[in-house]
Amino acid sequence: MRWDELFADLEGQLEHGLGAEEREAELEEERLRVGRASLRDRVAAIARAPGPLRVRLVDGSTADLVLRTVGRDWVSGDLAGTAAQAVLPLHAVAALLPTSEQLLAGLEPVSLGTVTDRIGLAFVLRDLARRRRTVQLTTPGGVLAGTVDRVGKDHLDLAVHPADGWRRASAVSRVEVLALSQLLLVRVD
Repeated sequence: MRWDELFADLEGQLEHGLGAEEREAELEEERLRVGRASLRDRVAAIARAPGPLRVRLVDGSTADLVLRTVGRDWVSGDLAGTAAQAVLPLHAVAALLPTSEQLLAGLEPVSLGTVTDRIGLAFVLRDLARRRRTVQLTTPGGVLAGTVDRVGKDHLDLAVHPADGWRRASAVSRVEVLALSQLLLVRVD
């Protein structure tokens, strides 16, 4: 009888030790997964959580964005509290300011591999140029309104004109060639 108790105790200790090893291996696997996650991965995971995500841009301003689409190096969505949509280049993000629910969602794994995951910022801007949409571009130097005429690999041509008007030669005050790296936010009303 005493031998049965001894073997049962040894068996329990062994199971506890094996369980602790498994839990430690799972924790290490999770640490490695989170360590490999990019800012884009975190934003893509947060996009599944409800509500707008507050983002602090590199110029110190903030934007509240209801996320709709996550691309290779950009995100888009609705600007909270407005009827405007926005494209946010990920290089313009200084910090994400998530709610506690969004923070937890941002730690979940995301599966990538859709066509949208491979679309870059220049492609999105070319689509806006093709549609001749009036945009407001936030840059470190301020906000510029106008129509995107052309988009190159790392720059765009913006015909600057009033935000409430169409692009007409008489309304264009100048054309600026802007580096895409200087774009902080693209607003489309």
